Amino acid sequence: MNDPTTTPITAELLRGALDLERTEHGVLPHRLPARARAQCTDGQLAMAEAQPSGVRLVFRTRATVVELDTLRTKMAYVGAPPRPDGVYDLLVDGRLAGQSGVTGGHVLMVDMTTGSAETRPGPVGTVRFAGLTDRPKDVEIWLPYNEITELVALRTDAPVEPVPQGSRRVWLHHGSSISHGSNAASPSTTWPALAASLGDVELVNLGLGGSALLDPFTARAMRDTPADLISVKIGLNLVNMDLMRLRAFTPAVHGFLDTLREGHPSTPLLVVSPILCPIHEDTPGPTAPDFSTLSAGRLQFRAEGDPAERAAGKLTLNVIREELARIVKQRAADDPHLHYADGRELYGEADFADLPLPDQLHPDAATHRRMADRFAELAFGTGGPFAVRSD
Repeated sequence: MNDPTTTPITAELLRGALDLERTEHGVLPHRLPARARAQCTDGQLAMAEAQPSGVRLVFRTRATVVELDTLRTKMAYVGAPPRPDGVYDLLVDGRLAGQSGVTGGHVLMVDMTTGSAETRPGPVGTVRFAGLTDRPKDVEIWLPYNEITELVALRTDAPVEPVPQGSRRVWLHHGSSISHGSNAASPSTTWPALAASLGDVELVNLGLGGSALLDPFTARAMRDTPADLISVKIGLNLVNMDLMRLRAFTPAVHGFLDTLREGHPSTPLLVVSPILCPIHEDTPGPTAPDFSTLSAGRLQFRAEGDPAERAAGKLTLNVIREELARIVKQRAADDPHLHYADGRELYGEADFADLPLPDQLHPDAATHRRMADRFAELAFGTGGPFAVRSD
């Protein structure tokens, strides 16, 4: 690249992040603000919120070459097959125009049998996109949903300027690893990203792998984030973690929704129950890795709870769906902008027969696309809670 232009990476060039931390190497996008991060020391949450699902660089330029230096932190598991490298999606004027990955970076090596973790350091790498048309265009670089990504430098062969926000509505979504993007093909093809494209909205994705736990600090972060549309997908992680009983679940849901309404009193708010997950439909958590499959190069999960414990208030997906439907019906009597959707409308029994969950928990790339189509029709379609109103 001759005479490259280096552009400082600032919040003006980023969409989908709630905070930007200065680091030794550059900047680190966060999907939870610093105040929220300070209220929880859980390593799973720290990793999930720093993985930039839905975060993208957005700028206008005539550049034909774009280079982005990044320092990734990639997850790996002792005894498990290597995880796929993260993918960077390049969109030009809203259309996918290229994909690439990055080398180097740190590796966070996790031993699931002991719970220990070790970071193995590595160098900065570069993502390069070339051969772009020499005309003014809007460029988006969607960051990998599954790698913590420090942004070190942005270089182009023409000047860069921020893209105005425009008139598109902002959709704020919170959910589990499925919303985070687990097993999607790329960052712009997670089901929330695809649904946002179909609905012509700007996505802020607070899908937090393993961490959709009705945390009050997450509710406050959502309360304080500008949004025109809000959805919360509740349930699977609460069963995975065996975190609470029904007695605690009901007031926790009410409290989460109360907090959202403090900042968004009349915003369309859609509560979505879990998609079908056969291992936990009627069997409580916790969820555990099935180490017997590692020798075959596959990581799968199993439910370790006892169905008989439902009588003592242990949560299953069917218990959660029934209670969420009841809570939303009760609240909707005084809140006409509150809506409920059964997650099995996105992925149900027929879908599991056609596209089974490869590891018993997470959908594959084709299922992400199917869920996106279903959500777009359910939420953004005619009569849906997120449909554009003419009045």
